[in-house]
This record gives sequence, C-alpha cells and structure tokens, in this order.
Amino acid sequence: MAIEIEQPRVGLSKIAVSKTHGEDSPYFAGWKAYDENPYEEFGNPSGVIQMGLAENQVSFDMLEDYLEQHSEEASWGKKASGFRENALFQDYHGLQFFRKAMASFMEQIRGGRAKFNPDRVVITAGATAANELLTFILADPGDALLVPTPYYPGFDRDLRWRTGVNIVPIHCDSSNNFQVTPQALEAAYKSAESMNIKVRGVLITNPSNPLGVTIHRSTLEQILDFVTLKNIHLVSDEIYSGSVFSPTEFTSVAEILQWRNYKDCERVHIVYSLSKDLGLPGFRVGTIYSYNDQVVTTARRMSSFTLISSQTQQLLGLMLSDEKFTGNYITKNRERLRNRYEKMISGLRNAGVECLEGNAGLFCWVNLSPLLESQTRESELAVWDLILHRVKLNISPGSSCHCSEPGWFRVCFANMSEKTLEVALKRIQIFMEERKIKSD
Repeated sequence: MAIEIEQPRVGLSKIAVSKTHGEDSPYFAGWKAYDENPYEEFGNPSGVIQMGLAENQVSFDMLEDYLEQHSEEASWGKKASGFRENALFQDYHGLQFFRKAMASFMEQIRGGRAKFNPDRVVITAGATAANELLTFILADPGDALLVPTPYYPGFDRDLRWRTGVNIVPIHCDSSNNFQVTPQALEAAYKSAESMNIKVRGVLITNPSNPLGVTIHRSTLEQILDFVTLKNIHLVSDEIYSGSVFSPTEFTSVAEILQWRNYKDCERVHIVYSLSKDLGLPGFRVGTIYSYNDQVVTTARRMSSFTLISSQTQQLLGLMLSDEKFTGNYITKNRERLRNRYEKMISGLRNAGVECLEGNAGLFCWVNLSPLLESQTRESELAVWDLILHRVKLNISPGSSCHCSEPGWFRVCFANMSEKTLEVALKRIQIFMEERKIKSD
C-alpha cells in the first residue's frame, strides 16, 4: 500500500506551477490511454493501438544483426583499455571519434550534397535538448520564434516551458498542401509585432512534421531570404532527413547555403538526431550543427547539462563509421518505409479516407473532416475521442498540432508490425462503414 503524505502549502518556482509544458494536450492524453490499455495480439487483442508515436521500428532487425556481430567492439572499443577510457570523465565536447562519425553520416543521408565539419557538431541528449538549448541561446524570455503550423505538439514543451520564449504560429493551410508562403511568414511576423513581441527566429521542420512532406527547395530559399531581411535566425529541424523515401526529394538548408557560398550562414542552425532515422529514441542522441562560432561555443558549454554517455558514443560511432552498413541500412530503410506508407495509404483509401500525399517521415496527415458534425475544434475532438475509446486507435488530432483547419489527424505507421497495422486498418474500415450506414 502506498504511503500517503500530506502536502504542505509551500511555494514552488514559476516553472513548477506553469501549464506551458503542454501535457494537458490530447496528444499526450492519447498516450496515457494507450499506456493503460495497450494492444497485444494475443494478450490484449481489444486494446488501444499506438498510432500517435513517430517511432521507426521497420529496420530494427538490421540494427540488431549489426550489434550482435560487433558486440565486443561496440561496447568498449578495439583497445584493451577501452573500458577505462569510457568509464573516465569526458568533457562536453563529446568524443572526437563520434562527432566525426556523426558528421559523416549526416553527409551520407543527404546524398553527399552537403558537407559537415565535425568541429561544428555539438552533441546533445536528443533533439528535444537540442531545440531547447538553441532556444535558450537565440532568444530571451518574452521573445518569440515563428513556427509553421501544423507543428509537433512537443514543441510547446521543448521551446517554451523552461525558456520563457513564445511560439507565434505561421498559419499554413490545405489550399497549398500546408506549404509555408512569404505571405504567411510576413503575417506571423506582423502578428508578433502587434503584440510587442520581439521575433528572434524561425523554426522549421524538414520534412514537415507532422505532414510527412519535404519542404520545396524554392520555399527554403524564400525562408532564408526572409530571415536575412528581418535579421533573425533560422533553425532547421532535420531529424527525419534519412527517412525520405527518395533522397533526391530532400533538400537540406545546408545544401542551399553551400550553393550560396555560405552567405549569411551565421544565422542558420541545424538540429538532427538518431531517434527517427535509426529508430533509437531511447539512446538520446541529438546534435546541433551551427555556422555561427559563438552559437557553437555556447551550445557546447550548455551541453554539459545534456551529455551522452561515452559508451553510447562508442557504440554508435562504430556503427556510423561503417559506411557499407550505413549505406545498406539507409537504402533498405527507405524502401521499407515507402512500402509501409503505401500499405497505409491503400488501406485508408479502401476505407474511404483521404490524406495528404507524403514523401517522407513515419506518419500520414489524414483528412477526417467529412466525419465532423461542424467544422470546429470541439467537433474534431469529439471524433478523436470516439476513435480513441471506441475504435481503440490513438491518433493525434490536428488541433494538438495547432492546425487551423479542423478535421486533420496525424496517424503513425512505422512503430508497429505489419500485422498490427493490418488490425488498425481493419478497425478504421469497420468504423467508416458504420459511420456511412449511420449517415444514410
């Protein structure tokens, strides 16, 4: 029996009592419903299927095989003294061996069209820490970052909660497949000005999260022109860059900077992690790559609060340095993700559900607006609640991603087996057939 302790009325910090963490979002509520009643093929076949988590599990077998074949080297390195080297203190620069391997891998997944200097790589405990750390460096409490909608619900926590920085949305809509436009950028900037909020930068995710769509090269160039004109920063979150179904469809902001001979590059910062491409969120490996010397120096100092264990760096550094393995992994992972995506799209269409055409990522941006009784957030959440508790699928409502159009949902497909995906698609089909009969 748990011991109940009477809580004294003692004050806490503003952060401790703040509601800006965003944990009251339906996005996190869906996770809780799954945790309380998770689907299992044999143990709990009527449980909730997790389709709200953007994890990549389609190529775990390749990672497991590699680690099994290199278990000893991956653990301690090739030298007999590997244990002692890993066990002793490492400074916040991270292992040079690992930074070099990470820079090389970042080049590889971008098809060699962009170069990265290991000395500009800052290691952090995941992309969450990288985004927060950059926010601390680029903006003061009360300032703002402009972020295109729809955006990852966790940004409300990562960018705002501890930093005190505001998020001002760049509203995008379905009229142009949610692409960022110069008009939308300018409108967001003026909106911040009208509230006397200083804009310090624009944060984009490429491929767009939660859309699963790469940002057009011309759009990236327009965003670069905009931040240069306004004399602000650009943070490009490229954590899905290796999950693009065809590498030629992806343009990194690093590639454009290279093409422009690095003009105005000091305002550009790239966030990357191994959570999505390698499916290793539990390893907590992220990076900041900045073209600004002062940002690199400050980020490295601040990264002492988000260090990665030396053993993790050793293990993954060995894997990333094996270009034969990584080349094969990237190719097969892309093929598997595309096949899984096509299976998902086909199943949805058979059920009468349409979605935005994607070319990257681990999810689909699905249009369920025909199911809404009214085009409102309340009606969207009613449909979400029905799907979560009756159909037993945890999907994320667009309003949790700050989408301005009701009826859109993010649905993940790479964090489960094909068998489980088939069960999920069958549930959706039955649900849509029931709704059709009811409407008739």
